[in-house]
Amino acid sequence: MTTVAAPLDALAREAPGAPALTVGGTTLARRDLAATLKRLEGAVAARTAPGETVALVLPNGFALALLFLACARTGRVAAVLDREWTHHERDGVLAALAPRLVIAEEGNADILMPSGVGPEAVVAALAPDGEGAPCPPRPQDAFYIGFTSGTTGLPKGYRRSHASWVASFEAGAREFAIGPQDHVLAPGAFTHSLFLYALVDGLQRGAHVTALERFRPRAAVERLAAGDVSVLYGVPTQLRLVLEAARGRRFPSVRLILSSGAKWPADLGAEVARIFPGARHAEFYGASELSFVALARSGEPVPEGSVGRPFPEVAVTIRGPDGASLPPGRVGRIHVESPFLFDGYAVGGGEGALHRHGKALSVGDHGWLDEAGWLFLAGREGRMLVTSGVNVYAEEVERVLESHPGVAAAVALGEPDRLRGTRLVAVVRPGDEAHPPAASALRAHCRDRLAEAKRPRRFLMARRWPLTRSGKTDAATLADMLARSDPALEPLP
Repeated sequence: MTTVAAPLDALAREAPGAPALTVGGTTLARRDLAATLKRLEGAVAARTAPGETVALVLPNGFALALLFLACARTGRVAAVLDREWTHHERDGVLAALAPRLVIAEEGNADILMPSGVGPEAVVAALAPDGEGAPCPPRPQDAFYIGFTSGTTGLPKGYRRSHASWVASFEAGAREFAIGPQDHVLAPGAFTHSLFLYALVDGLQRGAHVTALERFRPRAAVERLAAGDVSVLYGVPTQLRLVLEAARGRRFPSVRLILSSGAKWPADLGAEVARIFPGARHAEFYGASELSFVALARSGEPVPEGSVGRPFPEVAVTIRGPDGASLPPGRVGRIHVESPFLFDGYAVGGGEGALHRHGKALSVGDHGWLDEAGWLFLAGREGRMLVTSGVNVYAEEVERVLESHPGVAAAVALGEPDRLRGTRLVAVVRPGDEAHPPAASALRAHCRDRLAEAKRPRRFLMARRWPLTRSGKTDAATLADMLARSDPALEPLP
């Protein structure tokens, strides 16, 4: 395999009737998937030239999945925009991208695609008067522009090549052996690269992939209850909600749980083992620009707080402000060298957001390696708080708060303080809203685990816990709520 989705035709010839992709109760067999993609590739080729960008502003469903694959296979670049963005964000990104073709559910678009349509309707909406000749891509060609939140302004659009994703697919295959024997459940939005990766990797490995049109914990549980799902992807917040919705049911068919996007909470281990008794868990640490960086697997002696060892084919170094390599135990910028790195930004971000040292790249995450090569995160430059002249990583405070048994999630924020410059404020989501932890209990918990300057001065509870579309805690919204003194933030007793 040299380009993304290239194996699908051969898989269709090997087992034409094998299930390939299920969305919303409709399943495409391998032969139908290949035939549908061939028609879509001709339609895309008739409207665009090789290398041109096709903007997809679509909900999860067949339309987004099939058009993404068709663009990849015919040498075009699929930009996957989030339909939940504001008009300002969408218009700004489209103006910056200047795509040749815009396919959206609503608004200004070259092609309007209603939500929930099946494969035939997707082809019909795109069918031109004639068909163009698809142009097979080269490994070095870009095929995908994904987006991640920018600290200011527009979302950052990162560009990925076929070669980078194919390299990550091959490394993942050696680690997890996903294949025709598997049924993969990808319950999250394709605007999150984890679930787009799950879709493409599963399909080209010959697995049956099921996607949800919208993440709903009960829908995920219903799918798991059918008893044939063997691989489950998710971010920790989603997986926690699935565990809660399971209500004690067990799903022994699941052999592998793959998570990314945030640190795996230690308190979920026992519940996961009970509900998924046959599963091993693997947690990725990475970034949109870097792809896989580190891997922590259940059953390994992962030190407390570590995000794992460097992923196969990944070299991690820790460097100081002068670029010098730091010894084990010293905190510095995490630099990554691997065949999985991105090609650069298509929108926003700018190279100033990155730090380069030779072929190694850093996105501003700070951490350290121990003597055995385990990687630990301190935090990200953009979330560093300075209080009383001390640099405090918000993530360090959050990890301590989330280790308290009464806290399901936490965010550390700063507010102006005349004495300290910035006062630390903890906002938590209790595990049980009816019985939230007392502020005094959290103070005592932090006192034993954090230096005095790193301890929050105020403790609030959020009645409404905002999430990003990818299922992560929306720290920016919570910061805005704090600045506005939103009544949904209440002092803990």
